[in-house]
Amino acid sequence: MMLLQLMAAAALSAPVPAGPRIAPVGISARAPTFADRQTVADSVPRKRPRAIEYSDAYYTRLRIHQLASYAELPLFAAEWVLGERLLREQRTGEASDALKGAHSTVALGLGALFTVNTVTGAWNLWESRSDPAGRTLRLIHSVAMLGADAGFAWAGATGGEDDDNGLASANHHRTIALSSMALATAATAMMWLFHD
Repeated sequence: MMLLQLMAAAALSAPVPAGPRIAPVGISARAPTFADRQTVADSVPRKRPRAIEYSDAYYTRLRIHQLASYAELPLFAAEWVLGERLLREQRTGEASDALKGAHSTVALGLGALFTVNTVTGAWNLWESRSDPAGRTLRLIHSVAMLGADAGFAWAGATGGEDDDNGLASANHHRTIALSSMALATAATAMMWLFHD
């Protein structure tokens, strides 16, 4: 009895030879194992993936781009608060020069931020053009941010208008600026949340 148990244990622990299995006559063949499929898959020639190299400057620009993006939302909040106060004061006819100056200063800060991020982002987008990993996300982010850039330029062009429709042009400026902020915020959040 002990001998039978030892023989059964040895048979179970014996390595299974790789390769095709031929069943003896009268016994059905078993399904191919993972090893069988792997052998076939290994024999099919595959194209090797190409290595993508990034320069040291790419990573420096990426770091600048990422750090600058953290200043975006606080500047948006400050500009929105200042703009709302300015609009409220314009309705009563008491808009102060100090408030106008603060609003313009924060707008210039946003302009500088978006200039830096547009240059670093576009440069890195060009350098990463052959990397398929994350390409769709990078392209959507880039197009959205360029749209926000255009919106901010348009808002800046309409912001200082003092005409007969002063309140109407101020509301128009506000709508353009808030739309651009929303687009930029969505594009930035997309990269923060979904980029690997």
